[in-house]
Amino acid sequence: MAAGKGRTITVNRRARRDYEILETIEAGLVLTGPEIKSIREGRVNISQAYAHERGGEMWLMNAHVAEYHGSGGFSQQDPLRPKKLLLHRSQIRHLIARATEQRISIVPLRLYIKRHVAKVELGIGRGRRAYDKRAAVAARDADREMRRSATFRNR
Repeated sequence: MAAGKGRTITVNRRARRDYEILETIEAGLVLTGPEIKSIREGRVNISQAYAHERGGEMWLMNAHVAEYHGSGGFSQQDPLRPKKLLLHRSQIRHLIARATEQRISIVPLRLYIKRHVAKVELGIGRGRRAYDKRAAVAARDADREMRRSATFRNR
């Protein structure tokens, strides 16, 4: 269910640090014309965004898409407008079931363009506590140091 290749527009770096990602799902976005143009320019921020169920549908909340300046002021929209996620019913049911579990969140990991369509890679993750974050950073640093010393020995 992982997302395929595409031109990455933005990555939510904090998500992998703040959450232990259990699985990923690819979803489409319902956007207006000026929004997709602004996204193609890279004027989007998903660091504070999350997915939320409302009325049997999944919505991307708190994703900031900057106003498109080429519209001449005719399309004034709220930059934090909720964006509907395009998913199959079975995927929505699965996400809702997982979101009801304790400490499970649905966060966007990256936003990209695939075959001229905006897609978002959602991660189902369990929130990490402060000591978990420190342990993950220490393990990553130790792994990096081991790889560095191994490449140095192989020279």
